[in-house]
Amino acid sequence: MTNQDLDKLVLIAAQAALDGGVEILEVYNNEETQVEVKGDDSPLTQADTRAHMAIMRLLESTGIPVLSEEGKHLPFDQRSSWKQLWIVDPLDGTKEFIKRNGEFTVNIALVENGAPVMGVVYVPVTGELYVGVGAYGSLKLTIEAHSTITGEDLGKGAQLPINIDRPFTAVGSRSHMNEETEEFLKGYREEHGEVAILSKGSSLKMCMVAEGLADVYPRFAPTMEWDTAAGQAVVEAAGFKMVEKESRTPLRYNKEDLLNPHFIVL
Repeated sequence: MTNQDLDKLVLIAAQAALDGGVEILEVYNNEETQVEVKGDDSPLTQADTRAHMAIMRLLESTGIPVLSEEGKHLPFDQRSSWKQLWIVDPLDGTKEFIKRNGEFTVNIALVENGAPVMGVVYVPVTGELYVGVGAYGSLKLTIEAHSTITGEDLGKGAQLPINIDRPFTAVGSRSHMNEETEEFLKGYREEHGEVAILSKGSSLKMCMVAEGLADVYPRFAPTMEWDTAAGQAVVEAAGFKMVEKESRTPLRYNKEDLLNPHFIVL
């Protein structure tokens, strides 16, 4: 894939994330938001479905297959031949959406041969957009969901990480700080003394490390590929690592089992 092709795909992915954000905000700002329940008992709002449809309208134009949380999940014998695919979570942080704390994102990643080579993470409520491309690095900018994004907009983004004077900081989930995580952080406390804990929802936890706001994010609870692919692209393009807890090798994608192993961002 040429740099010109990649530049085009980055803009398509970023615009798709913004378009998804428009649909999410229309539901989010409606006080009569309806919440349904999926087969696995996790909450599903109208926003998930509307964002998925808006994103698909743009990504389908690329001719690259899409694996989306809200889409039809094809069997592995059909997906296994895909050397390139989009992995999408139209609304990551549904619980945060329902709590109305704004900490939910749109995640879109381009994966090649099992590795995320480009990712965008968009926060509709704040307009924060994180973009990570292996060839170019990671950046952050602020742009309203109703905007049409351009290469010039991306060129104005702040390069990540940003040098911030702070104590050693770990990212923790608002919902998943378990005993295994506490035990893992004990080693850092012994090394650094006090460890500050930064709590965030959704894929923002990965972006906090990429941005330079935190040093480590251990995730020892279940996640799916669409939860992490875009964030991993942002993390790696910023010069950090996102590795399996046991093997310390990078997470891989389009696996037969779409469940991720436990992982660490550092």
